[in-house]
Amino acid sequence: MPRDTLTGSRIRERRVMAGLKQSELAKRADISASYLNLIEHNRRRIGGKLLVDIAHALGVEPGSLTEGAETALLATLREAASGGDMPEAEFVRVEEFAGRFPAWAALLADSQRKVETLQRSVEALTDRLTHDPHLAASLHEMLSTVTAIRSAASILAEPGDIEPEWQRRFNRNIYEDSARLADSSRSLAQYLAEADSEASETNAPQDELDGVFQKAGFHLPALETPQADVDAVAADLGQDVSQAARWLLRRVLLRYRADAERMPLAACADTVAVSGNDPFAFAARFGCDLASAMRRLAHLPDDILPDPVGLAICDGSGVTTFRKPLPEFPLPRLGAGCVLWPLYRALARPMMVHTEVMEQSARAAARHRGIAISQPTGPARPGEDVLFESHMLIVPEPKRDVSEPIRQVGLTCRICPQASCEARREPSIMVASAPRKL
Repeated sequence: MPRDTLTGSRIRERRVMAGLKQSELAKRADISASYLNLIEHNRRRIGGKLLVDIAHALGVEPGSLTEGAETALLATLREAASGGDMPEAEFVRVEEFAGRFPAWAALLADSQRKVETLQRSVEALTDRLTHDPHLAASLHEMLSTVTAIRSAASILAEPGDIEPEWQRRFNRNIYEDSARLADSSRSLAQYLAEADSEASETNAPQDELDGVFQKAGFHLPALETPQADVDAVAADLGQDVSQAARWLLRRVLLRYRADAERMPLAACADTVAVSGNDPFAFAARFGCDLASAMRRLAHLPDDILPDPVGLAICDGSGVTTFRKPLPEFPLPRLGAGCVLWPLYRALARPMMVHTEVMEQSARAAARHRGIAISQPTGPARPGEDVLFESHMLIVPEPKRDVSEPIRQVGLTCRICPQASCEARREPSIMVASAPRKL
């Protein structure tokens, strides 16, 4: 089972609140004070009888020590710190902060996500004002018309008599220009209203797509029946998203429907009961490609799967087009992830399976196996380049001794602690720190 990295921080907080010295709690739990010190600084795993003994010594339920912030929360807090002038001494205490004040940590993480989306909205609006030809032309026409009306009006307002013929001409010009200005204003207002209704106030289309599937739990019963109507499902799910997000959504739903037709839900449940979360068994059972099997596993309901699975899909440029993160293996919302993930290495060697056990840091809460393959997006055609996309299925890997090596990976370079990584593309704001003395 996944282990929360902040259990030690919560043990220390409960001990301090109870007024116990570290040596006293260690004696009650029948362990050495030095070992408890490592536990409290999240450098030793804890579970089973020892966790129960410590909880009993503190007079709390064991669950109160293991519940709290998760890896995804820590990653968001580190991203928030990376954008400011956070002292190194404070940055390395993020786990302690999240463990002692989980509600404040969640509030800060939520604020960080809102700031990110608002920043993208400002950037999009700025880019639109600079490069939107229709908007620029409309504003230019309106300014020109206003200038013409003002010029004619200023002539009429000058002292002295104006001949009736010229007065009629100026009045006619003002009337015609006013009508043109009204039409231009209505046209511009309608254009902005339509664009505003098509664009999310805070999110990019990919974020909106992620939100739709997060809300649905990545499983869509409406597409599991033979009579499923993709357009109807897309219209229902895409009511509150932008036009661009609806376009992305429909593409994903069409693929979902094709996978469901090839791998019916009942047959998938039977396969999972025998083979678990094994994409190779799915591919063999249904005679499909490995990428399709990965997608189908990622969209199965939780009550069928023995363990949760994550999925990341990227196109040939490395841009992530689909994300299903796991609580202890988050995926970045902005930009690419760690280049050491099998997801990206698979692009260099298409049609070859890449599988690896990964930890997002040496102190990671859990290990995960990444299974990746890069496949063509369609059939080969004479004289045309073949486009590829890469799929990576992410499944929990039990904490046991394995003969294969464990790859230390990160989330993004900016918040990755692996200082000696040759694949680093920018400096990290994370620094290694030794346990603090009490």
